[in-house]
Amino acid sequence: MTTPDTSTLLTQLRTVLDLTHTEIQIAETRVAQARTDAVRDELSQNAENGRERAAAIESAIRDLGGFPDVIGPILGRAAAAVKALTEQAEPFDEALLGDLALEDQLVDRARYIKALAVAAKQPEVERLAERLITAHSATVTWLTTVLAEDALGGPAALRRTPLQAVAGVAVKLANLPLNWSARGVDHAFELLRTARPAVEDVVNRGAHAGEIAGKALAASRDGALAGAEKVIRREGATDAADALHQARAATGVLDSEELPIEGFDELNVTEAVAAVKDLTDSSDIRAIVAYEEANKNRARVVSAAQTRVAAIAAEVVGIS
Repeated sequence: MTTPDTSTLLTQLRTVLDLTHTEIQIAETRVAQARTDAVRDELSQNAENGRERAAAIESAIRDLGGFPDVIGPILGRAAAAVKALTEQAEPFDEALLGDLALEDQLVDRARYIKALAVAAKQPEVERLAERLITAHSATVTWLTTVLAEDALGGPAALRRTPLQAVAGVAVKLANLPLNWSARGVDHAFELLRTARPAVEDVVNRGAHAGEIAGKALAASRDGALAGAEKVIRREGATDAADALHQARAATGVLDSEELPIEGFDELNVTEAVAAVKDLTDSSDIRAIVAYEEANKNRARVVSAAQTRVAAIAAEVVGIS
């Protein structure tokens, strides 16, 4: 009876081991971007689970008579460091798409390993491959949901880094220089904080609605946003005023009576969580989160809002 060739199986296991080391380091770098403690704990656990999978893969390689690559963890850290540095110049969604591409590759290679294990009559490796397929498929689902959360305006489970926020502004300015969408307004916040107020001057010059929107968003300070919105709306630039209102909502500077939950300031944590769970519009949830983070910053309320957006995002992308 011919002994099955396991050389290809060993090669794939080594490749997946290297990719797993990269995945571990990425999970650890993402911990700092977690919006809530629950997400932070989940990412930390993901990194630990990755280390357990790496140990299982190393064991499988040894059982097949091979030797794990001793520099794999070093290369994994280096690859993750390069990725982390590179993605700082990328918009947030591009960074997440890079993570998703890695997880998709791990799923595909795990499926290939399962087929190779069946052909080589290696039931232990087959079971390991099934474990890998389950784990990485779950991560693909999670990342797909986070991307959908970001597309819907958030709050996403992960925060942008400051440089990713700036990159997002640049992309939107290049593609839609005067059409400020709800999803892009949060990128403009740093510009709003530091620029000089010039809204009244813009309006007095009779600039058109698009110019008012762009210059108002770029020139207003936090405290002038409400007044700027009133001035612009009074001039008849409704679209521009709506965009500025969205900016105020995204940066947490709405007045309490403007919030989508009546009497929100008077609600205790339990009541606020229950009210958030009843919201169905992601922009309303975004307004509540921004306001909450800028004021009381109650972890349970923010976490409930993020969970609600995740549920809406999962429904949008067809994840049950």
